[in-house]
Amino acid sequence: MTNLEKVLSGSEKAVYALRSLYVGYGYQQFKMSKFEEYDLYARNKGYLVSDAVITFTDTDGKLLALKPDVTLSIIKNGKDQPLTLKKVCYGENVYRPSKGTHSFKEIMQVGLECQGDIDEYVINEVLTLALLSLKSISNEYALDVSHLGVVSAVIEDLGISQENGKKVLELLGEKNVFAIEELLSELGVEKAKIEVVKALSTAYGKCEIVLEKLFSLSLPKKAIDCLNELKDTLLALKRLEGYDKTNVDFSVVNNMNYYNGIVFKGFISGIPTGILSGGQYDNLMQKMGKNSGAIGFAVYLDELEKLSTDVKYDVDVVVLYDKGSKIEEVNAQVDKIIAGGETVLVTKTSTEKLRYKRLIKV
Repeated sequence: MTNLEKVLSGSEKAVYALRSLYVGYGYQQFKMSKFEEYDLYARNKGYLVSDAVITFTDTDGKLLALKPDVTLSIIKNGKDQPLTLKKVCYGENVYRPSKGTHSFKEIMQVGLECQGDIDEYVINEVLTLALLSLKSISNEYALDVSHLGVVSAVIEDLGISQENGKKVLELLGEKNVFAIEELLSELGVEKAKIEVVKALSTAYGKCEIVLEKLFSLSLPKKAIDCLNELKDTLLALKRLEGYDKTNVDFSVVNNMNYYNGIVFKGFISGIPTGILSGGQYDNLMQKMGKNSGAIGFAVYLDELEKLSTDVKYDVDVVVLYDKGSKIEEVNAQVDKIIAGGETVLVTKTSTEKLRYKRLIKV
């Protein structure tokens, strides 16, 4: 039997582990086409990681695009059933510019979506699976959680324009305390409310500690209600081993035109950017004509190969033969190597460009 540990890359191993995890919780595998009509992405560019999309013209003249995102396809092709719950998982290639090179790259994305009747349990289950997903990839991970209801209520209470509200949201995401104070002071916002926004921007750390600090602030009622919802959601995670790696972080803001409620990002040691991102996206569902609630997340696997510090070999053993070699002797060596669980390449050409552990000449 083939040793999968040897032949699979780090991202491929993660795909199998994550898919098995989600199926174990009753998620149905969702398969989709490689492309969609370009108009789907043109109308929802604000939701995409990048607005750069690969397009081509179909034989009937329609402008199509290689899919840069999975969630939009699931929403478009799914039925709107707000009183029931649809739970799907996927492992799909998406096509978008790479963060490092900015050139287009085929990226494996694994994730899950819940659409329909989203209640407290469903939100808790999705956050549970986000933690377990990170744990399946690395023992050193962190999940940062926020609630956009708190953020939107605080910004609304400032009494500033929608445009300036967007600026405050951007500054919150950057944790730019100085710029927040400067902007709101110029807009004539009272000092007590400025202090609340500044406290939100610096709020980061273990759940109980940060929540206690936030409850001590002079928050509008709507923000307090959402903060209580966040508290209940996080306490439900306390049963998990990964709870101590869960943080409250209000710099996780995402796009409030699409997202609402709980949002979160996941990180693992050795990779500077988040590899998991998700949250509630009822607003996006409504924008696309659906009445259902929704929550989900995606794991971006293109960065995982950078984690390994091991030497990458093309093959464990190279068997080198020539015209005078006996086939019986070559076969005997190959059979012995395969039986020992190693990979083998038989060749009579140069091995100069190959990376291998050992060489056998027959």
